[in-house]
Amino acid sequence: MSQWSQVQQLEIKFLEQVDQFYDDNFPMEIRHLLAQWIESQDWEAAANNEAMAMILLQNLIIQVDEQLDRVSQEKNLLLIHNLKRVRKLLQGKYHGNPMHIAVIISNCLREERRILAAASMPVQGPLEKSLQSSVVSERQRNVEHKVSAIKNSAQMTDQDVKYLEDLQEEFDFRYKTIQSLEQNDKNSALIKQEMLALQAMLNTLDYKRKEVLSKIGRVIHEIDMLMSNMLTEELLDWKRRQQIACIGGPLHGGLDQLQNCFTLLAESLFQVRRQLEKLDELLTRLTYDGDPIPVQRPQLLEKVNFLLYNLFRNSFVVERQPCMPTHPQRPMVLKTLIQFTVKLRLLIKLPELNYQIRVKATIDKNVSTVSNRRFVLCGTHVKAMNMDESANGSLSVEFRHLQPKEMKTSAGSKGNEGPHMVTEELHSISFETQVCLYGLTINLETSSLPVVMISNVSQLPNAWASIIWYNLSTNDPQNLSFFNNPPAATLSQLLEVLSWQFSSYVGRGLNSEQLNMLAEKLMGQQVSYNDYQLSWAKFCKEHLPGKSFTFWVWLEAILDLIKKHILPLWIDGYVMGFVSKEKERILLKDKTPGTFLLRFSESNLGGITFTWVDQLENGDVTFHSVEPYNKGRLSALPFADILRDYKVIMADNVPENPLKYLYPDIPKDKAFGKHYSCQPNEVSKPSDGGGKGYVPSVFIPVSKILNDSTEPHSPSDLLPMSPSVYAVLREHLSPTAIETAVS
Repeated sequence: MSQWSQVQQLEIKFLEQVDQFYDDNFPMEIRHLLAQWIESQDWEAAANNEAMAMILLQNLIIQVDEQLDRVSQEKNLLLIHNLKRVRKLLQGKYHGNPMHIAVIISNCLREERRILAAASMPVQGPLEKSLQSSVVSERQRNVEHKVSAIKNSAQMTDQDVKYLEDLQEEFDFRYKTIQSLEQNDKNSALIKQEMLALQAMLNTLDYKRKEVLSKIGRVIHEIDMLMSNMLTEELLDWKRRQQIACIGGPLHGGLDQLQNCFTLLAESLFQVRRQLEKLDELLTRLTYDGDPIPVQRPQLLEKVNFLLYNLFRNSFVVERQPCMPTHPQRPMVLKTLIQFTVKLRLLIKLPELNYQIRVKATIDKNVSTVSNRRFVLCGTHVKAMNMDESANGSLSVEFRHLQPKEMKTSAGSKGNEGPHMVTEELHSISFETQVCLYGLTINLETSSLPVVMISNVSQLPNAWASIIWYNLSTNDPQNLSFFNNPPAATLSQLLEVLSWQFSSYVGRGLNSEQLNMLAEKLMGQQVSYNDYQLSWAKFCKEHLPGKSFTFWVWLEAILDLIKKHILPLWIDGYVMGFVSKEKERILLKDKTPGTFLLRFSESNLGGITFTWVDQLENGDVTFHSVEPYNKGRLSALPFADILRDYKVIMADNVPENPLKYLYPDIPKDKAFGKHYSCQPNEVSKPSDGGGKGYVPSVFIPVSKILNDSTEPHSPSDLLPMSPSVYAVLREHLSPTAIETAVS
């Protein structure tokens, strides 16, 4: 079943998450129509290879054209229109930057895998539960409702101001008419009656002025309360969700809703500002003793300006944190002299600001004590915000060509680059701009989440560990001295984040049994880890007992192994992986002989092995484990083929494949058959063929096991032997001779 078919079978709550990341940059109808073709391409590799990305883009357009021809014959007008629009988008937007569409599609496929993994997990973790609480959802609805009510109130006040203006014009006209009469005419009874009417009208004017000022004051108060409480909390929650998403958690949404709220509030405040300006204009034409306008208007205007300043300052956010395109799953880790991207948005979307705001990027601004290392940003570091580059028309700017460069120290050498000193140093990328609108000048500043600067790719695993620990442990967006005294983390939350590393990076998260094994690995014993606190040193700096590496280095090597060598097997759920030697024997001891499981090595970095159960003649159960396969050996022979072709030579010298059933009872070929690189080769004689008289051959891993041996075997026990070679040996040599040759 294709990945897209699995996505379509998800529950509605997961489908809503999928809907969030498909937009005009990569429309969902293309994902649907070209599902199998899209999934068969290597978009992740193309994201780092411009030539490959260009070829894939051209092939994608060809695929769209073929779909267009098909739907044209079916006369599906709506789909024809959409496909033509998509074709125009692909040709126009990505022709000059084909790697961009490769990054987008790669990210979409990865998010689908993460959501599929999350849907397969029986229970949400504590972090994910907190991000999706009903209290948060209720507050979101309340914010949207209150913003809409405020907008309506401001519009109603507009009508009151217009009525007040009309009433004052009528009063002004009638008053000036009386003033123009001769003195004798002013003493008439009719005029005296008109003067009484004017006095009543002035009283009404005074009442209406007070009423309008009161309504304006209420609107301002409601905006102030909303900004101070719910809107601020909503923005902080979005930033927290962004932090969690950056370390592999659920995709964060809600920024478009926040933009709508910020924009409506800004429009309401500017509307109130215009109302106060109109009152000032009315004041210049008419005033009187006890007039409320000169007393209340200055205070209200000052409050409106104050709220506008705060609203604009809070609306300037980093929409997408700094990230190297070469490592999309490792944001906030930046390598010197390698380009990274970062995107900012102004949540107040006003047409008057399009291309009017220029944003400047700097690094470590006003920071002088956190680190001895100093950096500058090379590349285009000043750009204008606009509404044209984003698919949703938001007012944003994306820096795509920034490069951090390390400056030499005063002594002429670079700063300390020890393995942990560098990866525990946090730096900040700052952005500043100025908004000039309707007589207001507002200076805006914001910063990225802390980033780690590395000068060598070998530092990336520890740098990423620092990013995980920081964003798991604190909501503070700018604590650059965090690692001077890093706090402990709750083990249950850390395990949840570790599962996210697998779901986001290799498409399948960890189940409760796998997480229990990791907990035991970290704590050295069986623990109830709900409230257990784990130190940073235990996670990333202290070696595991009896090993020369830390827990995180061990786990990162496993992630790399899965990604490069056993990804399909992992996604299918056939790699148990995280199980101790003791636990695997408990699982296998009562199973049919030939039942095996796959687990990651605890003693070799990036190694995977398999263990099977066998039964001796006396009925005793025995277990056999193979020397772990590492990336070097797996680069030469696919792991699925190893499982298919693996042979052992027992004491009776008869080679056979001992692997029959994947735990608990899945026939081996049923589990792994679709992943074999080719069908099993039949044994052939030299005369049976082969190119230019050669015998076709494959490598077969072979082990020799003695009856009394249950220990893991050394690499010298694993020899390459082709089926054809073995057939020839059986024809001309005795079993004893073959054993001698193999030994």
